[in-house]
Amino acid sequence: MVSRVYIGIGSNLGDRMANIDKAVDLLEEQMEVSAVSSIYETEPVGKIKQDMFLNCVVEASTDIPPIELFDLLKLMEKKLGRKNGIKWGPRVIDLDILIYGNESIKEKNLTVPHREMHLRRFVLVPLREIAPDFIHPVLKKNIPEMLKDIPESMVKKIEVPACL
Repeated sequence: MVSRVYIGIGSNLGDRMANIDKAVDLLEEQMEVSAVSSIYETEPVGKIKQDMFLNCVVEASTDIPPIELFDLLKLMEKKLGRKNGIKWGPRVIDLDILIYGNESIKEKNLTVPHREMHLRRFVLVPLREIAPDFIHPVLKKNIPEMLKDIPESMVKKIEVPACL
């Protein structure tokens, strides 16, 4: 069965824009990408001093089961040069399953919907761009409702064409 998925992409090491472009290319090889948000420059999360991130969100259709998709994304990260490091530390690329259809998954390494997406402006702002009518399948809140519940942080749209 084919499901609509939303994947968050972030990078704050190396050529951040090229890293995101390469990640989108790899996703397009594995699934049907239907939308890619604009790129946003965002503040890093956590207490580690590091460079700003570039982030976007991809909408795609896939029949790859969620756990296999998670494993595939980890392989893509490795292929793009990601090394294991400190939680919320700097990274060449980060690929996260935000939403997988209407599924609610709680596994050791995978929680869908992403457990912190509703707390992250750098996820919600680009998601709103490509899925303005999105309703969180567990919280039953729309994006404006989730955004008003979280503190302000810098999420600045970069004036370049979208990843596609």
